[in-house]
Amino acid sequence: MRDRTLWTWHVTAGLVVLILLGLHMAIMHLDHMLQVFNPTGGQAEDWANVVARMKSTFFAVSYVLLLGAALYHGLYGLRNILLEMSTDAGLRRIVRVGLWLVGLGLFGYGAYAAVLAPRVAAGVGG
Repeated sequence: MRDRTLWTWHVTAGLVVLILLGLHMAIMHLDHMLQVFNPTGGQAEDWANVVARMKSTFFAVSYVLLLGAALYHGLYGLRNILLEMSTDAGLRRIVRVGLWLVGLGLFGYGAYAAVLAPRVAAGVGG
């Protein structure tokens, strides 16, 4: 039952990554068609547009969700690959705990950056 629940979360995280990464790709690479996300006009990478997105709560939340979903999806897949290669209980525990620590560390660092971005943008943008 536990494996089925984890697998369901894995698939759900993959769908979240698909949607949010698709949105990111559309904003960054179809900027000539989706000017709504580039309030100052020009390219998506122009500094004024970057600052405008950094000030948006929507983007901060979507980046944190994308980060969490991508980390879970990727690390759960890596966990399964590594656990298939070993039957030693001690090694399995090290893999599980190690991936948890790596995932939490990366999530904390990335979420901190996404949450801090609007404050930085407020100071930069005036």
